[in-house]
Amino acid sequence: MKEHPAAAAFFRRVAPEHGLTQLFDLLPDISVFVKDRRGRFMYLNPRGCEYCGVRCAAEALGKTDRDFFPPEKAGRYMADDRRVMADGLPALNRVEPEPGGKGSPQLVVTSKVPLRDSAGKVVGLVGLSREVTGVAAAPLGVGRVAQAVALFHERFAEKLSVAHVARQVGVSVNQLERLFRKMIGESPQRTLARIRIEQAGRLLRDSHLSMAMIAQACGFYDQAHFSHAFSAETGCTPLAYRRRHQAG
Repeated sequence: MKEHPAAAAFFRRVAPEHGLTQLFDLLPDISVFVKDRRGRFMYLNPRGCEYCGVRCAAEALGKTDRDFFPPEKAGRYMADDRRVMADGLPALNRVEPEPGGKGSPQLVVTSKVPLRDSAGKVVGLVGLSREVTGVAAAPLGVGRVAQAVALFHERFAEKLSVAHVARQVGVSVNQLERLFRKMIGESPQRTLARIRIEQAGRLLRDSHLSMAMIAQACGFYDQAHFSHAFSAETGCTPLAYRRRHQAG
């Protein structure tokens, strides 16, 4: 998205100590975190401190997920961070287990967006996690949403329909739609489309496959459908994205 000149000038004038982190500190139910390219915490709001088990952000700054979470969980978080920063593409509305507590039955919806410097280089990321709503009232619903998201990640390359996934998790299409909108805030179709775009971005960056082959590998109808969906999501064409990331 092209930045408005007046908006860009305005934010350059805002001192860091009076920036958006003050607002993030006031969010009681959402964890907000900023990491650098090495995965070190540069900012953590109070909810994020709770997940990490620290009293204040100062105890977490400069440290990584490995300092706070079990090895398997920390490794998964950091690998996901590296993909976001390498691809330059956001990872949006991921359903995953709550970071805090061993064996916690809670689920969170996590999104991560790459942070760029004034030259456009990715220097880190900002992320947020919020608890899936309605957990106490509808534990089966939460489980089915998590199962559906897992299926999307496992089978995004297939001509996968929401109707098929709904049958697999034991609900109707309308029920699955309602569960997704209530717990994630978007439709299952939208979640599947985002997963396909993320995977396509990685193939554009890391391979020399043709656009038609990438479209097929990521579950799009054809190359035209892929190009339109990718451009709408990222603001640039697949070819422009590939050239930018494979330059040199």
